[in-house]
Amino acid sequence: MLRYILKRFAIMAVTLWIIVTLTFVLMITIPGSPLNEERGTNEVVQENLKAHYNLDEPYYIQYMLYLKSIVTLDFGPSIKQPTETVNDLLGRGFPVSFELGMVTILVAVISGILLGILAALRHNGIIDYLAMSIAVLGISIPNFVLATLFIQSFAVFLGILPAATWASPRHMILPVLALATGPMAIIARLTRSTMIEVLTQDYIKMARAKGLSPWKIVVKHALKNSLMPVVTIMGTLLAGILTGTFVIEKIYAIPGMGKYFIESINQRDYPVIMGTTVFYSAFLIFTLFLVDIAYGILDPRIKMHKKGGE
Repeated sequence: MLRYILKRFAIMAVTLWIIVTLTFVLMITIPGSPLNEERGTNEVVQENLKAHYNLDEPYYIQYMLYLKSIVTLDFGPSIKQPTETVNDLLGRGFPVSFELGMVTILVAVISGILLGILAALRHNGIIDYLAMSIAVLGISIPNFVLATLFIQSFAVFLGILPAATWASPRHMILPVLALATGPMAIIARLTRSTMIEVLTQDYIKMARAKGLSPWKIVVKHALKNSLMPVVTIMGTLLAGILTGTFVIEKIYAIPGMGKYFIESINQRDYPVIMGTTVFYSAFLIFTLFLVDIAYGILDPRIKMHKKGGE
């Protein structure tokens, strides 16, 4: 296991380096400059600003400074908000995005598993058809479309929920629903199909013969094996949820990382673009690593072998 973890950390480091390099290359190849808005100032001020942000250095020097900032976890000041550092912006925005993402994952997993179990236990019944209809709609409609529909329905038409901002638990309901519906639908369909298969196994038939109730059979015997495929796709779902928060945060005016990331792209704020990309990528890569470890823990049949079957 230790050898596998060290190998994965090496792969994670290489992956992060590739992302960092591609971000830098894309950033310097896009026409324009983050100081375009300062054209009205004189040449001396322009040169001083370039020197302050190291924009007058050759690209390879900028790249090395970029790597140094990553290693030292100090991304420097924002160009468009000189009184704020990138670390300050990340420290303010990440907790909000993390809270939104984690609540979304919790809602998606719990509701998706429950919906899938109900559909499997009532296979080919009304509950099954209703649950799968909800799942199909959840998969088919993008979360940004759902977000606007929820605002129109619950905030504008009914007036029972706030349309935007991030001030109370009530403000979380609409963005969480918009983000959780798609993953919930995927988990529900996968849980249903796996649960139907598991319920036909011999050990389940034995449990039924002993007179155990359907829910006890599900919870004590069938649930763990039914969740293995769900754990397998959790990495992809996490990526979808965490990337989706950027769009949803913009729609609902949530002060998370998405706000700073989108604003930094529009304003060509290089330090914020780089800092947000690196921080987000590192967090996502590490989360996928934890999902892989959890999968191995849940299924004892999975072993970390050396190459060549040693």
